[in-house]
Amino acid sequence: MTWTAVHRRGEVLRTLIAAVDARHDGLLPMDVTGVRETFGDELSVLAALQLRWHTRLSGRLEHALMHHPMDLEGAVVEVWHATADELPGTRRVLDHYRAEPLGEEMATVLRISAAKGHVLLAAMSGHSGIDQAATAAIGRMLEERARATHRSRVAA
Repeated sequence: MTWTAVHRRGEVLRTLIAAVDARHDGLLPMDVTGVRETFGDELSVLAALQLRWHTRLSGRLEHALMHHPMDLEGAVVEVWHATADELPGTRRVLDHYRAEPLGEEMATVLRISAAKGHVLLAAMSGHSGIDQAATAAIGRMLEERARATHRSRVAA
């Protein structure tokens, strides 16, 4: 990928994120200029949004845990809240297609991505272990706690 293509992809992704934030419907805005040309299909767009969510969450987690080393679980939940407030449309889209995937391939990709996200949350909260399924279960509980306690600071 050329440097120009990388910049173009970044511009289109920023426009895409602004669109999902503005639309509030949780649907992929495939009609946004440049989305189909840059990403191709819905699964690729969803993957780009998932990567943006994961990258932002991971970065915030590392920073927060340096400042809250005594309450790891609380910091993880707080960071999830802050990331959801920063990327509300992205979170809505990911949740929508996780509940209503466009096909089996998308369902599989989102299931794997969610499991990896759960492992990340558990590990950052100090609850990782050899049993990846048990670790993911802890992460899933932390995500559920974050969702249950989230009070968005973003106007819907």
